[in-house]
Amino acid sequence: MLGPIKRRDTLAVTDISEAKEEAEPAEQDGEEQITITEWLLAGQGHHRESTMDSTSEAHSGSRKVHDEESTEIPETAHQISTDSWFQVGFVLTTGINSAYVLGYSGNVMIPLGWTGGVIGLILATAISLYANALIAKLHEYGGVRHIRYRDLAGFIYGKKAYSLTWGLQYVNLFMINTGFIILAGQALKAVYVLFRDDHTMKLPHFIAISGFVCAVFAISIPHLSALRIWLGFSTVFSLMYIVIAIVLSLKDGLKAPSRDYDIPGTSTSRIFTTIGAAASLVFAFNTGMLPEIQATVRKPVVDNMMKALYFQFTAGVVPLYAVCFIGYWAYGNNTSSYLLNNVNGPVWVKAMANFAAFLQTVIALHIFASPMYEYLDTKFGIKGSPLKIQNLTFRITVRGGYLAINTLVSALLPFLGDFMSLTGAISTFPLTFILANHMYLVAKKEKLTSAQKCWHWLNVGFFGLLAVAALISALRLIAVDSKTYHVFADL
Repeated sequence: MLGPIKRRDTLAVTDISEAKEEAEPAEQDGEEQITITEWLLAGQGHHRESTMDSTSEAHSGSRKVHDEESTEIPETAHQISTDSWFQVGFVLTTGINSAYVLGYSGNVMIPLGWTGGVIGLILATAISLYANALIAKLHEYGGVRHIRYRDLAGFIYGKKAYSLTWGLQYVNLFMINTGFIILAGQALKAVYVLFRDDHTMKLPHFIAISGFVCAVFAISIPHLSALRIWLGFSTVFSLMYIVIAIVLSLKDGLKAPSRDYDIPGTSTSRIFTTIGAAASLVFAFNTGMLPEIQATVRKPVVDNMMKALYFQFTAGVVPLYAVCFIGYWAYGNNTSSYLLNNVNGPVWVKAMANFAAFLQTVIALHIFASPMYEYLDTKFGIKGSPLKIQNLTFRITVRGGYLAINTLVSALLPFLGDFMSLTGAISTFPLTFILANHMYLVAKKEKLTSAQKCWHWLNVGFFGLLAVAALISALRLIAVDSKTYHVFADL
């Protein structure tokens, strides 16, 4: 039997040290037993304990522990603890170098100019790496492996924080997915226009096609770890549109007359656009689902995740910087919010770049939709082979329905830059910076010096104010665009 159960609000935590002491006799008898608390919905105040052999499979309710540590692992229908840090690094890099990167020249550099844009991107990189490292280091806090962001918040703060964090994360991921479908639709439309610019098919049509393809892919890939080879394809697709965008932008820039790099707008409008650009910068480097990605990495969890983060912020940011700066240099204030709309070159080359952007977007969307898929699969007990009729039917119905809603919203409001700013304001700031610093402060308060505590409180306050300012700026931007564009607009 286990030792006494400690409780924090409504979340149960097993005394790990006592569990180890109880486990020693079993190890001497040659039967290594691992005791696991299978967490149900965090915040509901109940849990189930089960004892299983260490050779059990880590899938669909069974858990395989890769070392001798008695770390509690939550109940999940998805595969965890199996991927190398290298694969997880590619998952993170896929998010950074998605087709969103083609919009940063227009949505970040134009409002900030050369000085603000360069400094902003460098600061955003450093601050994002720091904040993500804080979250990564809390992954096994309290002897429990927190495989969901909301679980970590609920463990530290309680039931209300669990619900609030889940709501913020849902909004964050839903809006990111909406933006991805818009991007995919824009890329498909660009291919169509290159060969047949007759305006017969409009952006909403291509968004609908993109949503359907994303749904087919989501149904085919049962969980995040199953991406594997698709991450390789994603990298190839990313390199295709990034290299083509850079090469064609360089070619145009060398031939173009002098460009206008002055920050446009009145003094008042510049304030709002600068704040909105700052929110877009934050959005560029953060997923809002780091614990969910970290759940897939094998032990040692924290060390391997840190390797993946360093990989992301070295190999990942270089292409982002290059396409952002070169695109702005080539076109100045005429840079489009989708850079491939600016470039001049052979039709087949531009078509290949746009189609690569479309395919990469389909893969990237699956990453950011996976927390919702994991929640639904776990809640409804989807176990066993992904090809089982009932499992396949469930994915077709539930994932297809979820992406159908995403697609409808994408077609209704196809304002890509607005999504980046609003997502950064509503959820990326709170999840990645405010919560990260405060959770670390609460979890490590006994080990932090006064100076370190002040530093984390300063971050909480600063990013809290910035989130409010970014929200106001994003809402203003949407109001302005709503006067210019109508629903189901053909942008």
